Amino acid sequence: MELKDKTDIFKIVSQVVPEKQLIQKSEISEDYGHDEMGTIFHLPDLVVKAQSTEDVSAVMKIANEYKIPAVVRGAGTGLVGGSIAIKGGILIDLSGMNQIKELDADNLTLTVEPGVLLMDIKEYAEKKGFFYPPDPGEKSATIGGNISTNAGGMRAIKYGVTRDYVRALTVVAPSGDIMHLGGKVVKNSSGFDLKDLVIGSEGTLGIVTEATLKLIMKPEYTVSLLVPFENFESAISTVPVILRSGITPTAVEFFENDSVNFWEEFSGKVFPEANHQTYLLLSFDGQSTERVEEDYEKIAELCFENGAEDVYVLDDEIQRNQVWTARGAFLEAIKSSTTEMDEVDVVVPRSKIVEFITFTHKTAQEQNIRIPGFGHVGDGNLHFYICRDDYDDATWKEKLNNVFELLYTEGKKVGGQVSGEHGIGLAKREYLGQSLDDSVISMMRSVKSAVDPHNILNPDKVI
Repeated sequence: MELKDKTDIFKIVSQVVPEKQLIQKSEISEDYGHDEMGTIFHLPDLVVKAQSTEDVSAVMKIANEYKIPAVVRGAGTGLVGGSIAIKGGILIDLSGMNQIKELDADNLTLTVEPGVLLMDIKEYAEKKGFFYPPDPGEKSATIGGNISTNAGGMRAIKYGVTRDYVRALTVVAPSGDIMHLGGKVVKNSSGFDLKDLVIGSEGTLGIVTEATLKLIMKPEYTVSLLVPFENFESAISTVPVILRSGITPTAVEFFENDSVNFWEEFSGKVFPEANHQTYLLLSFDGQSTERVEEDYEKIAELCFENGAEDVYVLDDEIQRNQVWTARGAFLEAIKSSTTEMDEVDVVVPRSKIVEFITFTHKTAQEQNIRIPGFGHVGDGNLHFYICRDDYDDATWKEKLNNVFELLYTEGKKVGGQVSGEHGIGLAKREYLGQSLDDSVISMMRSVKSAVDPHNILNPDKVI
């Protein structure tokens, strides 16, 4: 059954969800029409501020019956348009489902609702002596959004990504059925792994309404190294040397002097040991002070042997936090330096990082456009930002399309993938189709069709 008049959506949904949880028409804030990047805008016809799994289930049953498009949203910090209701319909806001429900010390798990912020999970776990390792850059993102995009972050090189820390999920299917996937068990070979299918599916296969996360014990000691180099080639070529040493840093980040300059202008602060061309920022953690010190001292020697200009040990918590806070704010700093921007979140083999960065610099020169960036070079995930500056609409669109085509083509050429952690959403859908085999896209579409035959849940995203 399909609705003939969109005004009927409110009447129908208000039968299963209290009106105080509904926002319609002119009352809908424009914030619901875009994500953090802001390059795509469309408002839904109705916002449902869900308070429970049962709310989401009831709404999806209506959406499925009347074939109403439905999109789920958390904090709206995505960068690819994944949480935007591009076909109108219903937007289900899960930000109010933000309770930490249980810490199970014996099973080392934390059960949370999807609207809990990443920063709150980190604070809660660490106060109890535990540690949730995934560390995406946007700490104000919700855990539901992290799960939907399989977010990675800075600590992926040692600890892995979000998928590696999800034990169980409660998921509402497009039909409205409630599914419980996984459990507190460590091993599971019980049929198809639907939990991992939902993780990273960007809200196209189901809506996560509860998650049980794996925890580890909090490391007792943490130290970072800030290592400047004369050029990015020397910095990047040092990374495989580090990884072959037998020591795995918690994080290996790369950035250039332009990102530092943007941050200084953005924040009004001075970056420690500024005015170097290129930097590696490394972190080490562990339960033993002696072992961590032994590890970072060995890595410091390797950096010097491979052309580092200096090695600054950030063993003071205030100084360490200052540097990592700056690194976490590079995206906002670059964004504030231009009128509009869009992102390339490519991941390439670590052996191809220098080649890809060189190509990006060359592209920026040939296209006469700024493309600053930084990256998680420990795992090959690079973030480059195409800046509009003063270009008019037509020129900007032309240059943006040219740069996307060039960089994604180069990424595929060197054996990379379109997205390392931010997902596909709407913005990268075309480039995903170009980067994967037709048979792979066909199988993805078959899965989507089987799970969501009416194509109502986050339609036209990913594939």
